[in-house]
Formats: sequence, structure tokens, C-alpha cells
Amino acid sequence: MTLPHLLMVLLVNFAWGFNFIVGKIGAETFGPLFFTGLRFTFLLLLMFPWLKPVPGAMKSLLSVAFLLGAVHFSMVFIGLHAGGNIGSVAITTQLYVPFSAILATLLLREKMGVVASLATVFAFSGVVLIGFDPVVFDHLDAILWTMGAAFVMALATIMMRRSPNLGVFRLQAWIALVAVPSVFTLSFIFEANHGEIVGAASLIDFWTPLYSAVGASIIGHGMLYYLLCRYPVSTVTPLLLPAPVLATFFGVVLLGDNLGTELIVGGIMTILGVLVLLRYGGCGRNARSLADT
Repeated sequence: MTLPHLLMVLLVNFAWGFNFIVGKIGAETFGPLFFTGLRFTFLLLLMFPWLKPVPGAMKSLLSVAFLLGAVHFSMVFIGLHAGGNIGSVAITTQLYVPFSAILATLLLREKMGVVASLATVFAFSGVVLIGFDPVVFDHLDAILWTMGAAFVMALATIMMRRSPNLGVFRLQAWIALVAVPSVFTLSFIFEANHGEIVGAASLIDFWTPLYSAVGASIIGHGMLYYLLCRYPVSTVTPLLLPAPVLATFFGVVLLGDNLGTELIVGGIMTILGVLVLLRYGGCGRNARSLADT
């Protein structure tokens, strides 16, 4: 991989790692569901030129868009809003890799070898250990929301493998189109005081949903798609593991998060388990589908 492309990988990791901080701030400012709706509103406005139908694949496309847009991202930002620190949420999101391996075995009849099975158990054990961190233990609902989000992403990933490759911008456009009405409906059902929240927010407060749409989705996923078109998936995807580590670092430096021993050791276990799965567990194709979102 050339130096400019390695710098792109670094930028993707920074964009995604910092997005956890942005999501935490935005969810606290607007509420997690309302923030998610605002995020996808910005994304839809920017991706609208790529909103074109896909004959013969619309049912599958809309299902994936609903799972990723309305369900997955809502659960992630609910988890961030409920969490006591950034690191536990960021690391738990990586469970989409072992979840993908398990679903591929169950739904696609792919074989999971001994190494992949042990790596899966190791990754989940790391998250269990994270749950015993005192700060995390007081916010276990955040871990459960995030695990649910990881499972939904894994399910959407399996579904995308049965769909045509749409390209990153086209898929982003459809995800946003489905997410905007769905998430705003959930927000108006489960959250309140939207008028007061918008009235109290200054224009600068809207940088958080704007960054999440542009920095994480358009720039981050756009650069990743560019790299995946030029390098094997097995080369690129392991290089994305610094993102949750950077998110944890940003949480400590910018938000004053405390890192307990359980979080550090459990985080290392989870990331190592995911790394082994990415390299030796046959999860490369799953990661490619996910990266196209």
C-alpha cells in the first residue's frame, strides 16, 4: 500500500473514531433519535443525486436500508447517549464481525473453523469483561443497545451479500431516504420537546449531525470504498481496527472518560478476536459488504 493510501486509511480511522465523540455530544444535545434523524436529513440532501432505483433489487435494498438506517444507527446513538464512556461503546460495535461470522454459518452455510470459533468466543469474552468495569456496569443498557446494533449490522451485511453491489453513494442515499421518516417517527413517539430543543440549539450545535453525515459517512466510507477498489479486503479491513482505539483515546482526552482495567483488558481481547476473525475466519467478504455502507 502506498503512503498516500496509508494516509487515507489513517484519515478513515480518525473520521470514524471521532464520530463516536460527535455522536455522544449530538445525542446529548438533541436526543439520540432526533439526532439520528437530523444526521440522515443532511445525508439525504447531499446524496440525493445518487438516489436512483435498482430494478429487481428494491425489496432487498429497502430492507437493508431500514436495518442500517432506522435500526442500527438509532441503537448506536442510544447506546452512546446511555453510556458512561466512549470506549465501551466503540469497542462493542466491533462485535458485528463475530456476529457476521455466526450468521454466515447459520444462513449461508459457510464453515467456521476452530480458529474462527475460538476467536469469536474470545471477542465476546472481551465484551463480557468490559461489562464488569465499574463505570460500564452502571450503564449496562448502553452495552446491550450497542450489541443489538452490532447484530443488526451483521444481519444487514449478510443481506447485502445477496444484493448487487450498488456503490457507496447510491446505497447511502437509499439508507438516508428510508431512515429520515422512520427515525423521526420514532423520535416523536419516544422523545419529547422537539420544538424547545431546536429553539434552544444554536446554529453551531448542528455541526454534530452534519459531521456525522459528511465526515463519517461520505468522507470516511467514500475513502474506504476507494481503497477497497484497489486492495484486497483482507488487507484493508484489519487496518480499520484503530478506529475504536482512537474513539477511546478521544473519550479520555476530550470528555474525561476513565479507563478501568476491565475495559482495557476486555477491549484488547475483543479487538484481537476481531483481528483473528478478519484475517483467518473468512469474514473478509462480510467486511466488504459492510464497508460499502
